[in-house]
Amino acid sequence: MMTAEQVATLIRDGLPGATVQVRSQDNVHFEALVVSPEFAGRRPLQRHQRVYQTLGALMGSDEIHALALTTLTPDELAAQQGRG
Repeated sequence: MMTAEQVATLIRDGLPGATVQVRSQDNVHFEALVVSPEFAGRRPLQRHQRVYQTLGALMGSDEIHALALTTLTPDELAAQQGRG
């Protein structure tokens, strides 16, 4: 079983420079906020695929059954927080 911090570490390792927050109630279903400059110019599906790549075979397995993603660039996050 994976913890939220382990999932966050895998995403950070695969997306250097990303800010990652992961939550889970049961260590099988996860919610993640991933903020990365690498997402600039990419559609949401491409962003999600990039995050899934960081998790490899763990996605959809017994380790990570589900992952709800919010993927933003730093500018998008700033705009959401009213600083944009």
